[in-house]
Amino acid sequence: MAAEKSLKVTLYKSLNGRLKSHQDCAHGLGIRKMHNPVVVIDTPENRGMINKISYMVKVEEV
Repeated sequence: MAAEKSLKVTLYKSLNGRLKSHQDCAHGLGIRKMHNPVVVIDTPENRGMINKISYMVKVEEV
């Protein structure tokens, strides 16, 4: 089996005042605080949530 790819996602802008769907995407990725990196598996579902809130997060491949 191939090793699963991972992404490190870090929130750099506040969730306050954002659209509810954007806040839900951040919580769905497991992001709770700003500047606190979260490692998620690279799946199409996670990529979609990251793309939706791309203006608030920074992403690195792990």
